[in-house]
Amino acid sequence: MKKILMVLTSHSEMENTTDKTGVWLGEFTDPYYEFIDAGYQVTLSSPKGGRPPVDPMSELTENITGSNRRYQEDETAKSAFSHTTPLNQIKSEDYDAVFYPGGHGPIWDLAVDNNSGILIHDFLDTGKPVAAVCHGPAGLINAEQQRPGFLKGKIISAFSNTEETIVGRSGNVPYKLQSKLEELGAEVKTALVPFLAHVEVDGLLITGQNPLSAGPVAKALIEQLEKQAETSATFSNNDANQSLI
Repeated sequence: MKKILMVLTSHSEMENTTDKTGVWLGEFTDPYYEFIDAGYQVTLSSPKGGRPPVDPMSELTENITGSNRRYQEDETAKSAFSHTTPLNQIKSEDYDAVFYPGGHGPIWDLAVDNNSGILIHDFLDTGKPVAAVCHGPAGLINAEQQRPGFLKGKIISAFSNTEETIVGRSGNVPYKLQSKLEELGAEVKTALVPFLAHVEVDGLLITGQNPLSAGPVAKALIEQLEKQAETSATFSNNDANQSLI
């Protein structure tokens, strides 16, 4: 059974406001159930371990998704969410891919988390996909710090400057993610219309723009894992045939 690691933020505080942030719930639940329904085993991790904070805005009625409602009835998923494994206990060799959901939290903690940055390189170096959505690509910032030049020329997507302004939180964050990634050399591509789903695939790196992109990014990750499995099976069959000659 293929195993997927999901890395969630542990950060809840925003700047210049009493508002809270954390994991954007739908960006966790949409991919989570894509993976579960496809037969994958999912492990949840976060920098601090335990239950990650949830952005209260993501639990408002207008932001509730079908997967959110499914999660509320799923005691197994809720237990896993409440008991995430500390990131410093995670080894890339135990998983086939990693997925970073968003919420604003990652721009504080995962952007500077060395365990996360090293983990991203460990996955990529061994031919394993790395996926992230919305503010989840902030994890790539530490990966850049681990290996300067890593992001140069990478084609990715992430929560756009326009979207940050529209949601009214641009004054409550230390930087706009799109601008930061572009400063580090990445080419950030976004949908023509804010808040529409948008996914970019650059080799093993799969990224999405916003909450609506979370499910599509997960599907793209599954598709890549299935292609890898097919390729592996083809090589194995060829090797077996060669041994019979």
